[in-house]
Amino acid sequence: MNRIKQWLGNLGITLLLAAGLAAWIWLPWYGLLAAAALLTLWLLLSRRGLQTLAVAGIGISSLPRRWGASSVIVIGIAGVVGVLVAMLAMGEGFQATLKGTGSDDRAIILRGGSQAETNSVIVRDQVPLISALEGIARGSNGRPMVSPELSQVVNLPSRSDGTDANAQLRGVGEQAWELRPQLKIVEGRKFRPGLRELVVGQGAMQQFRGITVGQQLTLANQSWTVVGKFASGDSHESELWADGEVLASTYNRQSFQSATVKLDGKDGFKRLKAALAADPRLKLDVLTTRDYYSKQSEQLSTLIRILGLVIGSIMAVGAVFGALNTMFAAVAGRAREIATMRALGFRGVPVVIAVMMETMLLALLGGLLGAAIAWLVFNGYQVSTLGSNFSQVVFQFRVSPELLWTGLKWALGIGLIGGLFPALRAARLPVTEALRGA
Repeated sequence: MNRIKQWLGNLGITLLLAAGLAAWIWLPWYGLLAAAALLTLWLLLSRRGLQTLAVAGIGISSLPRRWGASSVIVIGIAGVVGVLVAMLAMGEGFQATLKGTGSDDRAIILRGGSQAETNSVIVRDQVPLISALEGIARGSNGRPMVSPELSQVVNLPSRSDGTDANAQLRGVGEQAWELRPQLKIVEGRKFRPGLRELVVGQGAMQQFRGITVGQQLTLANQSWTVVGKFASGDSHESELWADGEVLASTYNRQSFQSATVKLDGKDGFKRLKAALAADPRLKLDVLTTRDYYSKQSEQLSTLIRILGLVIGSIMAVGAVFGALNTMFAAVAGRAREIATMRALGFRGVPVVIAVMMETMLLALLGGLLGAAIAWLVFNGYQVSTLGSNFSQVVFQFRVSPELLWTGLKWALGIGLIGGLFPALRAARLPVTEALRGA
């Protein structure tokens, strides 16, 4: 009968723990501050709170004597937090780079049903029709700001190991520069129309070998000269730019793949979309560039996030078992001490909370250590991955305060699980048995 009651009690505790962890996942930072403030008031103003402080003080003061065992918790949780934050920072960095490429005052036009430039076709006869549509702004020369563009994937040797990697070669016209004012030449000059000249994003220069201003590249059995380097702070930095007509003749491309336009005023997108729908000759879709690049990042960012959570969960299970073993050993080693306190009138609740406070302190130290490592090692770390156009996109890991908070929540959650059951064992420890065993 007692075993059944104990089993039901443990089941109830497990269910409450699961519900508590679910609530903990959604807890904002100010919620934690409120909970910490309430706990502090309880510790300082109630009799059981003062008992808890006394028990916790004894346990924490003994940590230096058992630092070897306690370091298992700290290092294990630091590893979980470091890996989790790094994985999430990779997804957030990729997403931020692509989202930063677009804006609400520019739009991209693709063939109807196309998800990316690689599977889109805009024939040349459609370009004048697009230029005449409502909702498109005019540039400084009085012409509609429309940039029909080509996207060609080429192979270049990667800087890391020299193997071929995909790079995006974009063919543009003069309007492309005015449409993207964030793009600045930082070395050399722009390419000249009609010549096989390239300007290269600084991200691509860092990613691929042998690309410097003045360097000759062989693409499609033709010699191209790199005449400039540009910076834009977005995914265009991963691209190589060339004159669109020269690129079309080199690769025998009879049509464009996309058209980027500047929108005329706040209602420009609405007017442009209506005009496209009204012209049966243009079976094309239009999106703001912000929406387009956001959609391009969603799939990979979600995959990276899921992968990070799965890996973090697997590591967290190991950290929980490490914490359980360490804290069970600590409780067993302090059995006489805890039993003496119980004999002196200390209740079970102070003992439970004191042991959990000790575990949570170690978990907090591990979380802070892991967050610091993730910030120092990975924040701003530059890598590349395949984008939607099957070409390398260079981006930086982005360790944001939100991700650090997520890592700390995981650390404290692991401490909560790892400390709860040893704490309950300490509270249930029979006083006479513990004293006799000592």
